Amino acid sequence: MQPYIRPSESIPEFTVRAVIIGILFGILFGAANTYLGLLVGITVSTSIPVAVMSVAFFRLTQKFLGRATILEANTSQTVGSASSSLASGVIFTIPALFLWGLNPPLVQMTGLAMLGGLLGILFMIPLRRYLIKEEHDNLPYPEGTACAKVLVASDKGGSGAGNVFLALGIGVAYRICYGILHLWKDKVSLDLPFIDKAQLGIRGAPALLGVGFILGPRIATIMVSGSLISWMVLIPIIAHFGDGFRAPLFPESVAALSTMTPSEIWSRYIRYVGAGAVAFGGIATIIRSIPTMVRSFKLGMSQLRSRLETSGSSSGVGERTDRDVPWKFVGAGVLFIVLALALVPGLLGLNASLVVRITAALAIALFAFFFVTVSSRIVGLVGVSSNPTSGMTIVTLLGVSMVFVLLGWTDTMGKATALMVGTVVCIAASIAGDTSQDLKTGFLVGATPFKQQIGELIGAATSATAVCAAIIVLNESYRFGSAELPAVQATLIKTILEGVLETGVPWGLIMIGVGLGIVAELLRVPSLPFAVGLYLPLSSMMPIFLGGAIRHLVERRSKSSGTSSKDRTEKGILFGSGLVGGEGLAGVGIALYAYFYGKPGGIGIEWPPVVGTLLSLTVFAALGYLLYLRTGSRTRRIDNV
Repeated sequence: MQPYIRPSESIPEFTVRAVIIGILFGILFGAANTYLGLLVGITVSTSIPVAVMSVAFFRLTQKFLGRATILEANTSQTVGSASSSLASGVIFTIPALFLWGLNPPLVQMTGLAMLGGLLGILFMIPLRRYLIKEEHDNLPYPEGTACAKVLVASDKGGSGAGNVFLALGIGVAYRICYGILHLWKDKVSLDLPFIDKAQLGIRGAPALLGVGFILGPRIATIMVSGSLISWMVLIPIIAHFGDGFRAPLFPESVAALSTMTPSEIWSRYIRYVGAGAVAFGGIATIIRSIPTMVRSFKLGMSQLRSRLETSGSSSGVGERTDRDVPWKFVGAGVLFIVLALALVPGLLGLNASLVVRITAALAIALFAFFFVTVSSRIVGLVGVSSNPTSGMTIVTLLGVSMVFVLLGWTDTMGKATALMVGTVVCIAASIAGDTSQDLKTGFLVGATPFKQQIGELIGAATSATAVCAAIIVLNESYRFGSAELPAVQATLIKTILEGVLETGVPWGLIMIGVGLGIVAELLRVPSLPFAVGLYLPLSSMMPIFLGGAIRHLVERRSKSSGTSSKDRTEKGILFGSGLVGGEGLAGVGIALYAYFYGKPGGIGIEWPPVVGTLLSLTVFAALGYLLYLRTGSRTRRIDNV
């Protein structure tokens, strides 16, 4: 296949401005994705919005800095997009330490995040030639291919930057209005009169509306269905059967069920049900992926052996578009990371002994190598959003925890160290998938793999501090495990480790969740999104459902009018990505303000309850209508590469 920029062409690519812009956008979207992941347990790929915003920035500054090339824009998105996958790995695990009250220092979190990101990128580099080049016709890498189309279309004169920037501004302004000025409530609820403790609710969050449009109607509907079961069925059932008890029921130790609100029942009981369902969903995803994993690992290993026998360390020789980071540097980097994890005190637990650290470092090397190989191929088939990273993390934690149980390391130190093993592996697997997508983009546009791989390493290293700092600020301002920031994945990881390493976990509730996950699978409903909906508040799932419904309307109208559904969907996804980024950035900014000065008190407006509810719903409905309007067809079509 001939790339857009031929191998024989030499144009500016890895420039200072491209790297700096990528770092800045990476920090911004990394912080925004951290907030989103802690809020709803999922993150979104930022490759396309970062690419679009990079192109727009270069156009705005071309009078002063000169015209930028498509390869410079690709460098920016490569550096910038690394932060989203790194954020995914961090928010899945690290907040569990805060839930235990351990509060790890920023230096330790940053070190783990950085080393995990670098390890994932280095392990993926030897697979690049096989997965990206030789398997080009078999592995589409959907996000990478879509990003290449955006870059090529932008280079030819098209741009979707207006949608991203407008949505960013709207997301920031919307969050300021309800988060700082308190002009309206962000969440409204309605208690149903005929079902005790049943409650409907909606959170008017631009980010969740954007996520729903990005996920699409099917997944959004599955997620809200799980939440409806929790809030319309499980909570009323628990309230009904527990109403006669005046003493607290395990795991609650203070309040009686009869005195609890629906939100309190959700917090103390339903989240264990959801945790069981999410754990089952992650493991079920892994089980379904076993044939692909085994095949991917075998193919990767055979290609690795072949390259070792034929090319040795000559990966830096050949055509510009086929040069990788030399193997001697890859091997040295991996060895350095493993030794650092084993020998540097404080990285894998402040009180962990040398024997524990060495065992943990070897486990990281083993699990990360396997899951990076698997992840790099799986995302080529199903994309980053469907990569079962949480399932890989669960399997890693179960394996490490069982080893720790056999060795007698079941105290707080053992739990924390096992969690940190999962952190590094989760980040490595996550960023390997993102690296694969970026290398696919580079393959299509004609980038130099060596320079892209260096860009990935820079992106991971520079965004680690921002993501981990956002973790600290968000916890101080909202508290993980609260309704404002449920930290669903980290709470699940905490529950799993406690279940393996200690007693006192309500296994009955967890097994109910497992049973519901099994029922979903038997009905051929994807159990993981259903389980996430089961776990999270209905108020958070409703805007996601509405975002998916808007996308359904867009696609349906496009079919009836004969216009391109793909074009309108792409514009909606860009607008939705902007909403995610805008509200996420504002959320982190407000948390930073609250960290230093306390939570904003608003401007003193007190609406009557009915008026306040109607205002909240009206403003959010207007936002949904604007999302629908911004998918209009009067923009340049993105052609195939």
